[in-house]
Amino acid sequence: MAIDDERLETPVYWLLRYGSLGPLVNLLYTPWIEGAENIPKTGAAILAPNHLSFIDSIVVPLATSRRVTFLAKSEYFEGKGFKGFAMRTFFRSAGQIPVERGTSRASNALTAAAKVLQNGGLIALYPEGTRSPTGMLYKGRTGVARLALENKVPVIPIGLHGTREIQPPERNMPKLGRVGIKIGKPLDFSHLYEQRTERDTLRAVTDEIMKSIREVSDQQYVDMYAEEARRLMAIEKRNKSKQED
Repeated sequence: MAIDDERLETPVYWLLRYGSLGPLVNLLYTPWIEGAENIPKTGAAILAPNHLSFIDSIVVPLATSRRVTFLAKSEYFEGKGFKGFAMRTFFRSAGQIPVERGTSRASNALTAAAKVLQNGGLIALYPEGTRSPTGMLYKGRTGVARLALENKVPVIPIGLHGTREIQPPERNMPKLGRVGIKIGKPLDFSHLYEQRTERDTLRAVTDEIMKSIREVSDQQYVDMYAEEARRLMAIEKRNKSKQED
């Protein structure tokens, strides 16, 4: 899927943020925000939130008046039926960048994200790579670290609270409730810029990012990728079903 750079500048984002969706989310979920001063008023940075619910990408931009560009998994752009059309339209209209994980096209998304950072923008990327299957915090992927080190920008950890209760993975429509956004201090990795291609460095930076996210999210940490945890849960569910039969 090609990245359309002009789409990243779409005014639809601001229409959603201030004209319709943003005020509606504020009204329905009365979010509390702690540490908003940790997001810089100007300059490039990466926002690194935990990932609990589909609505996380709607909640995070409420923490700042600045434009936030998300790297969203490509599945959000490929859904079928009316729901798929609505999701695809929303993400594309808001100028979000699709990421096809595990393919060569993933580098296209990182290139587009780098361009946003080089222009002084904010990129949001979930280090876990996908929503938590249990509500716990899982091991981070190294994409955030690579993007931060290659573009020499800080990473800002964000802990989202209450979004899973409002819309858990199995629920199509959100319910009422209150959400929280706790923003940690920016993480400076400038002392590691010269080691940005080293695997151990990428892993160490990623682990530090996850530690900071855990501190602001108050989640229990699991040293396992979320995809692996979901796969093991599915196997366990199948085995249990067979035993019951």
